[in-house]
Amino acid sequence: MKAEQILNDLLEQLADIEHERWSHWQKYMHSKGVRQGDGSLLIPAELVEQWDRQIATPYAELSDLEKESDREQVRKYLPTIINALSEQR
Repeated sequence: MKAEQILNDLLEQLADIEHERWSHWQKYMHSKGVRQGDGSLLIPAELVEQWDRQIATPYAELSDLEKESDREQVRKYLPTIINALSEQR
């Protein structure tokens, strides 16, 4: 298999995982909001404040709990990456 095809296959597999991760996050965010009559969501101010702080904070400065949350998400990608690298040997 050509390197370009291998990379394209890996890209699609990782994009599938990313979509699943994003969907999970959106479900979480929607569960924290209050649906308005026009269909929009009102997100509690304390969550907006928390997420704004996290957005502005470099990874190295996050709390251990916040870092672990990011690691948990990355772990979803590792089996696919490991499998792709193993097939190259």
